Amino acid sequence: MPTSDGTTKKAATRPMPKKQLQHFEKRLLEERKRVLKELGHYDEAFGSSTQEADGDLSSYSFHMADQGTDAMEREKAFLFASQEGRFLWHIDQALRRLYRSPETFGKCHNCGGDIAFERLDALPHARFCIECKQREEDAKSQK
Repeated sequence: MPTSDGTTKKAATRPMPKKQLQHFEKRLLEERKRVLKELGHYDEAFGSSTQEADGDLSSYSFHMADQGTDAMEREKAFLFASQEGRFLWHIDQALRRLYRSPETFGKCHNCGGDIAFERLDALPHARFCIECKQREEDAKSQK
């Protein structure tokens, strides 16, 4: 049935079976563990001084290009760490949805329909079905 914004509202469906919920909980917890481990590596990299990081015993870089390379590597590590941090936030949000309202886990936040098992298996933190996500991406690209 069409809604006021022109999209179609899918009929309410049954909650996800308990076995599938357990599967997605396991997947989310595994991803969370992996991300925390990865963030731990970045924490070690940020915690060490530039001397320790490149193995140099001198407090001076030999060349300005070395300083630039070191700065670029630190910036790249920070970028990756911030991406992992955002990913961790999305995983935590999915776990909250799973624990607080398991009957709505796997339902699209836009149309309310089921998110395909294959999509959730690939992205267990997904909030939108593929159709709604595609519309969202298309709207972003037109701006």
